[in-house]
Amino acid sequence: MSQAEAGVLTVVPQLPQRRTQTTVGFLALFRSELTLTFRRARTIALLGILAALPVLIGVVVKVETGGPGEGPAFIAQVSQNGLFLVFTALAVALPVFLPMTVGVVAGDSIAGEASTGTLRYLLVAPAGRTRLLAAKFTAALAFCLAATLAVALTALLTGAALFPLGQVTLLSGDTIGLAAALLRALLVAGVVAASLAGLVAIGLFVSTLTGSGIAAMATTVGLVLLVQILDTFPQLHAIQPFLFTHQWLSFSDLLRQPMHWDNVLQNLGLQALYVAVFGSAAWARFTSRDITA
Repeated sequence: MSQAEAGVLTVVPQLPQRRTQTTVGFLALFRSELTLTFRRARTIALLGILAALPVLIGVVVKVETGGPGEGPAFIAQVSQNGLFLVFTALAVALPVFLPMTVGVVAGDSIAGEASTGTLRYLLVAPAGRTRLLAAKFTAALAFCLAATLAVALTALLTGAALFPLGQVTLLSGDTIGLAAALLRALLVAGVVAASLAGLVAIGLFVSTLTGSGIAAMATTVGLVLLVQILDTFPQLHAIQPFLFTHQWLSFSDLLRQPMHWDNVLQNLGLQALYVAVFGSAAWARFTSRDITA
């Protein structure tokens, strides 16, 4: 056997081991980022505010509606079936409250570490910039899911405490059982969380452009508000389908029988496009960034 053949035989078996080490290293970084994110007092406060929103809506509906069927149509559905508080709370939280909290977490992900000086020490360790960026992105996505579930679960508990539960009349006029409605609520929450993925990628990219966490958070939240304002002008109808906020409320199509998936899939596809574009931009910036400055 030649020396070249022997070298191949010794190198090839090491490849699976390297992949395993890479996976283990990423999971360790992800756990660290997850712990860091959810242990912050700011994160706990943001989740607390989101959880308080459905309670406030439920109390207002309970006080303002004197009996079943009174008030606006959608509010009347909440008063007749507490499960509709989940959909109402998500519809209220998605345009403003959820994006603002996600913008704060995503915008601070890199810039916050840079401003405190810990980013330099993180990258001195053999973590790898790509792996660290992927761990921060995944942790921010986990926060999106946690924030959405905070709204949905609190709304479900509040709705059950203040209003009756039972069969649900969908937006299409069809009626489904409580178990089927709960599955729809879970599906809607998943779609809402996934709808914020594009914003996470944008926030991560903005976070790589500055060493100030406050500036990155303010810029990300400001972009959300700006894009939503642009989405209201009829004169901009040509570009509106490409705005990452345009199909955020498409989850309402899942409250029909049968469920309408066209707008929901367009929304998820648009979020994937934003993740690809701004995720790549964040990687290009972060991997070439001078962390000693």
